[in-house]
Amino acid sequence: MKTYFLFFFILLTNAFFAKANVFADTIIAQKLDTVTVHGFIYKNYDLNEMNELFINTGKKTNLIHLGILNADFSSKTGRQVFAKVPGVFVYDMDGAGNQVNIASRGLDPHRGWEFNNRKDGIMTNSDLYGYPASHYSMPLESIEQIELVKGTGSIQYGAQFGGMINYISKKADSSKPFAFESIQTVGSYGLVSSYHAISGSIKKFKYYAYAYFKMRNGFREIEHTMSNAQKVSLSYQFNTRFSVEFEWSKSSYTYKIPGALNDQMFRENPQQATRNRNYFNPDIHLPFVKIHWIVNAKTKLLLTSSAVLGKRNSVMFDKPVQINDTINHSTGQYNNRQVDIDQFNSYTTELRLFHQFRLYNQLHSIAAGIQYINNDLHRTQLGKGTTGENFDLSLVDPLWGRDLHFKTINYALFAEQQWQLNKQLSVTTGIRLEKGKTNMFGSIQYYPSNQIPVTMSRQFPLFTAGFQYKIGKPIIVYGGIAQSYRPMIFKDLIPGSVYETVDPAIQDAYGYNAEFGIKGNWKLFKWDITAFVLKMNNRFGTLAITDAMNNLMTYRTNIGNSISKGLELFVQADLPINQSTVLSVFTSTSLMDARYKNAFVKFGNTNQSVHNNKVESAPDMTSRNGVSIQSGKLSISFQYSYVSATFADALNTIVSPSNSGAVGIVPSYGIVDMGASFQMNRFISLKFNGNNITNQSYFTKRPLFYPGPGIWPSDGRNFSSTISFTL
Repeated sequence: MKTYFLFFFILLTNAFFAKANVFADTIIAQKLDTVTVHGFIYKNYDLNEMNELFINTGKKTNLIHLGILNADFSSKTGRQVFAKVPGVFVYDMDGAGNQVNIASRGLDPHRGWEFNNRKDGIMTNSDLYGYPASHYSMPLESIEQIELVKGTGSIQYGAQFGGMINYISKKADSSKPFAFESIQTVGSYGLVSSYHAISGSIKKFKYYAYAYFKMRNGFREIEHTMSNAQKVSLSYQFNTRFSVEFEWSKSSYTYKIPGALNDQMFRENPQQATRNRNYFNPDIHLPFVKIHWIVNAKTKLLLTSSAVLGKRNSVMFDKPVQINDTINHSTGQYNNRQVDIDQFNSYTTELRLFHQFRLYNQLHSIAAGIQYINNDLHRTQLGKGTTGENFDLSLVDPLWGRDLHFKTINYALFAEQQWQLNKQLSVTTGIRLEKGKTNMFGSIQYYPSNQIPVTMSRQFPLFTAGFQYKIGKPIIVYGGIAQSYRPMIFKDLIPGSVYETVDPAIQDAYGYNAEFGIKGNWKLFKWDITAFVLKMNNRFGTLAITDAMNNLMTYRTNIGNSISKGLELFVQADLPINQSTVLSVFTSTSLMDARYKNAFVKFGNTNQSVHNNKVESAPDMTSRNGVSIQSGKLSISFQYSYVSATFADALNTIVSPSNSGAVGIVPSYGIVDMGASFQMNRFISLKFNGNNITNQSYFTKRPLFYPGPGIWPSDGRNFSSTISFTL
């Protein structure tokens, strides 16, 4: 404790004498002995109450500092990156880290599509109303922080149940005209990744640019990833109040998909492959311009205009796992593959206002804005591809089985007001008004022509209210409730593949998030404990059924209403051992009960009740627990992650009826990871990661759509080593 008082005293005296009128010719210069001050930097794990142009008062928020994590960034290992965010469900679609697939509170983790996904405040969802998954995949080596605001904060960002996740990029070095960073990683399965960045400041001008490349074979046979990403960011500070920023970034990867397994295959050999000719390739561009204007000491404006442009390409033999991809004896070749191409043209403009004012001797804040979205998702699918084995999007027949446009124009007005009633208590109220229209037109070979085109209009208000009460300075009690909305997307209207079917009476989903929590710190401890309820009416879901020939079919419908309720607990203790060593211990645990209520599933002319059934991919318990020790320049961490068993469908099927692996139990699993880092000097640092060091065989989900129904094994034991160099 004396060390901290010494450090504070030095800062205080420096600040005082810096302002004093000291005459150099009256003081005798003396050479003092060197004094070394020891201490530790303790980071916040939640966002500030007022963060940029957003109000976070009374909300469940998380702030992840990537620079202090011993996590595996090259593979984007979600259970490590989000370790201290209780309740995050991580779906390991592949071990290469091509995409971040997370959810919370019983929502669907597919490419994070229940979140409003952002990078530096810019939306990256490919098409919020057509296909809301985020296919943009920036390297985590380029990210400094990750912000996460749960569902009660959604009003300021969007209507999503999951809330908002925002990746904050590294910034240009403001101290010199040229800086360089290089991060090189090698690891198991032939992993090689390379990240190079340059940045600097020249008077009022700043720049940042990077280039990234990664190559990796997979844990499973024939699996392979090749990815790259680039970015150029330029900004100009006209004066202290006005600045403009331009940026273009791109991500692209090609993933050779090894195919799903059924239960017997997984037990025999989880590394085996069932496909050798399937590929997935998203190529996404993300340009934007930002204009910052500090109008005065109390008012700020931010205008952003951005786009998500690019394609989602796939070429696959798209059949259930029990159908082998073999040579057709009548032709002597493989069967033709299916080619699907989505072209994203998504444009967003947002104008945000943040204003503070005094009333009754208290400072109040308001965040408001308008959002305009103009999207055109051009979906060409069911193309007849080649019989080859390489990545090839060419068609042998120029006609597409499905050629559709899904055009959306949407307007949103939002405002949230924070009322500071006294020094301890504040109340927030907010509203979001959305109005939009979607037109779907084009052709589908097998679809009745009178069912296209389709026009859908939406207009709805969303409300939120919350509070925050400070019990002394270190302890805060908070709570709130916010309405949410999930529109029908392209996939909910038109089947995505030949074995998918859609309920013609499917409807939009709506509901709310509510939470109540207490957070704070006391001596060596910090904590955040939250109770929550998430209600979703008309919840979307996919069922596995069989047709008259006993072939697997999937059925997309509104399963019914669902309620997720539970407790999210984060507790950490930082124990100083001596002046240069600290031991940290944490637990990040979620207890949840997610069930369907008054829900029925329609099969032909009959309805089957799923009342009180478990929501799929919603574990009762998710617990991540870790211990780390930092001594001088060395840091070592160990983490144990446990996820309880889940179901794959709303029927809570125990054994897959068609031997497809598409439904059934997802068994519980516990994974041990370790990481270590060493700062050699100002310029060079080393890092080592060991993932799943006990070599557990496990999987996290049985998807019923992409990348295909069945079991997708997660990676076994693997290691990586990283060297970072800065100049």
